[in-house]
Amino acid sequence: MAPFMAAAASFSPSSRAARASTPSPSTAGHFLSFRPRAPRGAALRAQMSTTDAAAAFSFSPSHAARASWPSPSTAAHFLSHRTRAPRGAAVRAQVSTTDAAAKPKKVSKKQEEGVVTNKYRPKEPYVGKCLLNTKITADDAPGETWHMVFSTEGEIPYREGQSIGVIADGEDKNGKPHKLRLYSIASSALGDFGDSKTVSLCVKRLVYTNDQGEIVKGVCSNFLCDLKPGADVQITGPVGKEMLMPKDPNATIIMLATGTGIAPFRSFLWKMFFEKHDDYKFNGLAWLFLGVPTSSSLLYKDEFEKMKVKAPENFRVDYAVSREQTNAQGEKMYIQTRMAEYKEELWELLKKDNTYVYMCGLKGMEKGIDDIMVSLAEKDGIDWFDYKKQLKKEEQWNVEVY
Repeated sequence: MAPFMAAAASFSPSSRAARASTPSPSTAGHFLSFRPRAPRGAALRAQMSTTDAAAAFSFSPSHAARASWPSPSTAAHFLSHRTRAPRGAAVRAQVSTTDAAAKPKKVSKKQEEGVVTNKYRPKEPYVGKCLLNTKITADDAPGETWHMVFSTEGEIPYREGQSIGVIADGEDKNGKPHKLRLYSIASSALGDFGDSKTVSLCVKRLVYTNDQGEIVKGVCSNFLCDLKPGADVQITGPVGKEMLMPKDPNATIIMLATGTGIAPFRSFLWKMFFEKHDDYKFNGLAWLFLGVPTSSSLLYKDEFEKMKVKAPENFRVDYAVSREQTNAQGEKMYIQTRMAEYKEELWELLKKDNTYVYMCGLKGMEKGIDDIMVSLAEKDGIDWFDYKKQLKKEEQWNVEVY
């Protein structure tokens, strides 16, 4: 891993309303004692700002004026008739400019400005080259995981938390090109070499035995894990906005990962602790929970240990090694089991409006975390599932699981 570690571095009032408020010449004699008045609503509308008038557009002045003005045959009745605008128009006219204005577009709390998506698509992918491909799990680990770096020459302007698609070489059983597979990007936007010209992935080789006893290899994962430096790679994307980092440099960011779900968080953490940016300096708390089956499966541990030394007040990491560790009750140490040891502290953090949770990896872990939080929320008279919905609405609960 040394090669890439070195990089750590107008509506205007309608004239029809005015015309409708003036009687025709044939009936003018009947109006000698009647003083023409514009409908009340029109007068009120004239006092409204352009924004207010636009908000009241559903009320048509021309229709209101025509409705409040009798035909010539009934003009005599106007001697005692007082023209009135519909009540709704008067009410709307009293609404303040702020209230009447169109609802402002919600501003994202994430680093979303200028984010590019789907620059490259399957029919016209970008062709990069493999620069580096290294196995990052030990030989005795249950399965292989590889870290790979591809050249982009700056043509795939991704952000931390996005993904790219990869199309494996060759054809499927029907003679058609393989479908793309999405992978979370494991490098910061600057890339492992710090020049914004590369993208990195963290990929586990998929090999399993089917019901017929046959060994099956995942097409794209094996293609990627077998790549040699210099080989071409068809890339699509970038895609995704769910996992983008918060704008707030003082935020608390809780990251929950299982296995290769660590990828987006490595990109976060490199930006936070291994890089210098003129417009971003992380001063908050980054707390990582990483779950793996064995200690030989721990990914990027050396990098995380260096981050702890570099920023002990800003970075915490807790590992959950299910086949080797247990809790006080003798239960296997899954990620939710490890989190349960800090449940009160985590709940207090989740009550704050600058705490963000990101989850990437196996789908099952979200239920385990729900199980922890339900009882804690109940103590405060809060329904956890309603609260989680609110967190999602506020972009503080972000999930990408498979």
